[in-house]
Amino acid sequence: MSEPRATFDAGAKKHLGQHFLHEKGIIGKIVQAVDPKPGDRLVEIGPGQGAITFPLLDRHGELTVIEFDRDLIAPLTDAARAHGTLTIVHRDVLQVDFTALAAGMHPDGGQIRLVGNLPYNLSSPILFHALDHAAAIRDMHFMLQKEVVDRMAAEPGSKVYGRLSVMLQAYCAVTPLFKVPPGAFRPAPKVHSAVVRLAFKRPEVPEGDMPLFEGMVRGMFTQRRKTLGNALRPYAQAIGRDAVAALTAAGIDPVRRPETLALADLLRLTESLKPEP
Repeated sequence: MSEPRATFDAGAKKHLGQHFLHEKGIIGKIVQAVDPKPGDRLVEIGPGQGAITFPLLDRHGELTVIEFDRDLIAPLTDAARAHGTLTIVHRDVLQVDFTALAAGMHPDGGQIRLVGNLPYNLSSPILFHALDHAAAIRDMHFMLQKEVVDRMAAEPGSKVYGRLSVMLQAYCAVTPLFKVPPGAFRPAPKVHSAVVRLAFKRPEVPEGDMPLFEGMVRGMFTQRRKTLGNALRPYAQAIGRDAVAALTAAGIDPVRRPETLALADLLRLTESLKPEP
């Protein structure tokens, strides 16, 4: 393979939230963090000008990318020929079935690895979309707005601990890796970014309980300024349960706030919210 080439010139589109990475030192650290091995099936979300794409191709030889901007398809295809085998999926990432994608890449069974510089305006929807396909994904290395990474890794009691923290940590080991300054991008965003590793683990929540768990967490953190008794009430009533009784049965004081609950508390509360036999 050739030495990594400069990315091609393509203007960023503000309505797509595009900020193209160009800092070689940061790019090298991302590739090192991903550390692809033979047999890995790598999928990059939003390759943009190919800043991460081409070094990954140089390192690994093949890569699948998901790109929505049609104006980037031809330049990516042309530039990739000097680096390796690039497969482009021209779709909105939120419409991509990662489970089907993994099955196509691993006919004998296996998981994909996701990597990408996620657009700031879509980062949370993409993360929740990935959780819907958790069994098909081994790990994810993403660059996101630093405050989003802070929320992802937040611990109970933190002001930024919320639904995103809980759901990701129920599925993944979340490890912030390093910060990325605005000057590493063109155009430079107004915020700092960070790179995070999410390694999927055996879910803490039993598969059959996940819809209940997700609904409960969404309901509580939508009302996070209220006490638990009040925050949980609308969801509990919707499923025919009493919020205060469920909290009490789980050993949780109804006057606490949602952001004080650790995953273990939420698992107990899920059990107490189950319909009676």
